[in-house]
Amino acid sequence: MIVVLMGGNSAEREVSLKSGEAVYTALKKQKVECFKFDWHDDNLVDLWSQSFDKVFIVLHGRGGEDGYIQQQLEDKNISYTGSNSSSSKQCMNKSTTKIIWEKHNLPLAPSVLASTDKAIPDITFPLPWAVKPTLEGSSIGISKVVDQSQLNEALELAWKYDKDALIERWIEGDEYTVSILNNKTLPVIKIVAKHTEHDFYDYESKYHSNDTQYLCPCGLSEDEEKHLQEIALKAFKIMNASNWGRVDFIIDKNQKNYLLEINTVPGMTSHSLIPMAAKASGISFNELVIRILND
Repeated sequence: MIVVLMGGNSAEREVSLKSGEAVYTALKKQKVECFKFDWHDDNLVDLWSQSFDKVFIVLHGRGGEDGYIQQQLEDKNISYTGSNSSSSKQCMNKSTTKIIWEKHNLPLAPSVLASTDKAIPDITFPLPWAVKPTLEGSSIGISKVVDQSQLNEALELAWKYDKDALIERWIEGDEYTVSILNNKTLPVIKIVAKHTEHDFYDYESKYHSNDTQYLCPCGLSEDEEKHLQEIALKAFKIMNASNWGRVDFIIDKNQKNYLLEINTVPGMTSHSLIPMAAKASGISFNELVIRILND
């Protein structure tokens, strides 16, 4: 018996519920014995009282992607999909991820960490800057700072979600994403978002807008695409991530690659990127769900 664990208490709850429904439907279509469980507030105790063999984790953000639920399952010797608790915790923290990637000379934009209890460090790289909470996904709490006078407001927004915020050099360029399934890369997708009020690929673009374009083939040459896939897989393995995930990039006008972040439980909605990449390589949504489950 499989339980599709969805919902959660993070800012990404709405997306998780949609992802979970899609996964649950795919499993039912394939006659897999399963039920869905909407985690909200402190009702996890209701899950532990039920009988099941494995958990298909479709929780995004805190609680589901930061190692918390993974640790709970490990403590109970229950198997589950995706990366383990320690890897999930590291991958969820943008600052920790960047520190680890930097040690392996992976391509990154310069950044500093600003915490609520410390003075803002000197910023030696030029404007504009991206200011983002270290522990949120789906572009939640991110601001673009084009003038120094906007920094405090951007930090206040980021600090609503976490006491640490990353101030990063804003890279103008095209956004690409590399999906990973069973530790192999899928075709690269280029994301073309219509400019929103935030001037970047924000939450609205990701989950509500029908104007965002996803290009696959992505328009890179075969060698460029292969190079991006190699970096993505290296970045994925360095973080000890496993099973499935997604690594995001920006490529600037000089064709230089910059790693943005890693997602260990990516979206599985109609707007989501892993299903698109899987489809481009001949893997249906139903088969994708089975491959994640059985890895």
